[in-house]
Amino acid sequence: MSRRELEWRVRSGARTAVHHLRSSARQSRWRRADLLAALTDAPELEDVRRLLARHAWQDAHVALSRYFCEQPQRFVIGPGSREPLRDAITRRFPESTRHAVVRADRILAGEYDLLGYRGLRFASASAPFVDWHLDPVHGRRMPKRFWSTIAYLDPAFGDHKIVWELNRHQHWMTLLRAHWLSGEASYRERFVEELKSWMPANPPLTGANWSSMLELGFRSISWTWALNGFADSSSRDESPWTIDLLLGLDRQLDHVEQNLSYYFSPNTHLLGEALALYVTGRALPALAANARRGELGGRLLVAEAQRQIAPDGGHRERSAHYHRYTLDFYLLALVVARITSDPIEPDLSAVVRRLADAAAVLADDRGRFPHFGDDDGGSTLPICGRATDDVRDSLAIADVLLGHQSIADAPEEACWVLAHPSLASVSPGAPAAAPARERTSASLPDMGYFVSRSRGGVHALVHAGPRGYLNGGHAHADALSMTVALRGTPLLIDPGTGCYTTDADARDRFRSTAYHNTAQLNGRSQSMPDGPFHWTSAPTTVLHAWRTSPDFDYFEASHDGYHPFEHRRHVLFLHDDLIVVFDRIDGPAIADAATHWHIDPRWKVAVDGPCARVSVAGEAVDFWFAGGEVEHLVADPSTGLGFCSREYGKIEPGSTLRARASGEIPMWMAMVINLDARNAVSAVERVLSPNPSAASAAPFELEIARRHSIDRVVVGQLQGQNPAAVQSNGIETDARFCFWRSEGPHVSAVGLVDGSFMRGTGGHRFGVALRTACAQFFGRPGTDSGSLEKVS
Repeated sequence: MSRRELEWRVRSGARTAVHHLRSSARQSRWRRADLLAALTDAPELEDVRRLLARHAWQDAHVALSRYFCEQPQRFVIGPGSREPLRDAITRRFPESTRHAVVRADRILAGEYDLLGYRGLRFASASAPFVDWHLDPVHGRRMPKRFWSTIAYLDPAFGDHKIVWELNRHQHWMTLLRAHWLSGEASYRERFVEELKSWMPANPPLTGANWSSMLELGFRSISWTWALNGFADSSSRDESPWTIDLLLGLDRQLDHVEQNLSYYFSPNTHLLGEALALYVTGRALPALAANARRGELGGRLLVAEAQRQIAPDGGHRERSAHYHRYTLDFYLLALVVARITSDPIEPDLSAVVRRLADAAAVLADDRGRFPHFGDDDGGSTLPICGRATDDVRDSLAIADVLLGHQSIADAPEEACWVLAHPSLASVSPGAPAAAPARERTSASLPDMGYFVSRSRGGVHALVHAGPRGYLNGGHAHADALSMTVALRGTPLLIDPGTGCYTTDADARDRFRSTAYHNTAQLNGRSQSMPDGPFHWTSAPTTVLHAWRTSPDFDYFEASHDGYHPFEHRRHVLFLHDDLIVVFDRIDGPAIADAATHWHIDPRWKVAVDGPCARVSVAGEAVDFWFAGGEVEHLVADPSTGLGFCSREYGKIEPGSTLRARASGEIPMWMAMVINLDARNAVSAVERVLSPNPSAASAAPFELEIARRHSIDRVVVGQLQGQNPAAVQSNGIETDARFCFWRSEGPHVSAVGLVDGSFMRGTGGHRFGVALRTACAQFFGRPGTDSGSLEKVS
């Protein structure tokens, strides 16, 4: 620890100890009179302060409601934006009112859809309305004692994620949406009753709902939405809820400010806490401390962007879900900065641009993120209940704010987030100021994510970066893993997260190497877990090649997670045609290797020898394997494979294809995905070296027999070889990697990576000779070694 950290921990520990002693001496409770000291001395609040001093709670509530309805709008929504926003949404999205009412009615019935769970009921014998400390899935409760003494990660108390997700109060946005669009008062009344129930059940600094500063931050933002959405000067409320909400908000923000996660979880936890301070600080000047909080939150958001966001725009947690969290954090902060004319707006805009550009690389053409790293099922802006891997709303809001498109093209969520009158320049009908992003193969090199994208809707991602931020708490043992989506439907998937703490075995399995689409060696994982959010080690990954073109992409990288062995992966993406994966294991001895391929549960899988056909909705894709015995595992208890968790907490049967091999080093295994049904694959075989004594140094060559062609793929240069001397069966080349296609007696296409020539020396005579070495080439060779019909 640095001296600065030690001093901070001493101060924080001393303050917490004092608060603990005070809470032991007298029972903690809310006191409405405390709001008087928390308010500013602004003249507009003079009546409110006078009424609070007299303990005239109901009259003070009416005065506060009038204040919030009459003051200039400083948040994304406000009482004055209700009618225009409702009209715009119902005109553009005719089904929204019905959709909002259906979702909100479930809450009125006491049913909550949280994380991967549907219809949860939180009533208990001690709390028949809502038990705010209950985990109904596991039938356990969080203890109600001083916040710092609660071991909330202990599964004996249930899953803290379930308890906290309810207590984020983000479902109040669901009630608000239904209230605004339908005009029904019952949704507002439900919010008031829940707030009235929550306050005495969660007195200051008591219970697990005070234990995580990030959770208090999320709750504070939800309360800010509720205050601006439900404030109504004409309503005859029986409860002075504005007093209770402002008092609770001030106390929770004070707790966050005193216990920021500078050294506990200085990742998205700290970002979320800073966001809460910034948004509430800028949006609610009625609280005296909010000027300081807003300044602190803004300063942290700008500073942490330099630490937590890499130059390529990726969030360093190396989790798609946490990248989306971060993007939404900065989107909300940027909107509030523009509304309140904060000088840090250009800094936040630059951060949003970087995050959004990276998100556009990661998302497929239909706006879906692949799953990699942890996914805790949460959301920053769950206004309409969109799936957390569907980032169309986040990308659209970013595009509008950055001038790439108008709100007329954006989902409903954008209408809510961009409802403020000052954002009229991005209102419906405003022209786009810049062209939309071009969707092509790209990479996030600092994060180590490489995305191959084809015009036919194939989106593939390969991971070759360092694992995780700081202790890698939300990263998985997934070096060189890959995912594939086909026209918006996930095909090869990361099976998910499962849970964090309630099932240690499931937590470790779902982030292990075997649960990712990569190679496992000698039954080991690339890293071994050390508790739910730590690892004993991290592999070093080295990128050797990433090449993209309109015709094909090529990826090559290695890692040392199995030291003294090395795993090297080569992937050819022949756009809308083939994906070919080669795995080479090098090392000192005989090895047992396995590659795992996890198929999304929507696909039906049938295995026939070395071929696995997967199909869904009339579409079929064939997987072919060479160099391993293929098994299809579904919910297999002996291996623990064949499961997936598409949403946090929900574990379901899935399909895992496992190819296993053992033998002498070096060992090669290959897998081919055929994406062109018109040119079906009939066989995939390794072409062996004619010289057995040189087999270990020979290039790896694969022959793919198809309906209309024979495809040959060769891994050429191997470490330590003379590039000019690489020869294979019927080919001589100095390329790192090459392929060619023959249709009958003619070679119809060739490609090479990092080379200058390629000659057919066997049955097919053809030649490619370039003036200088080329990083990537695709062409159609002539009959003479120097002639070319196409160079790209």
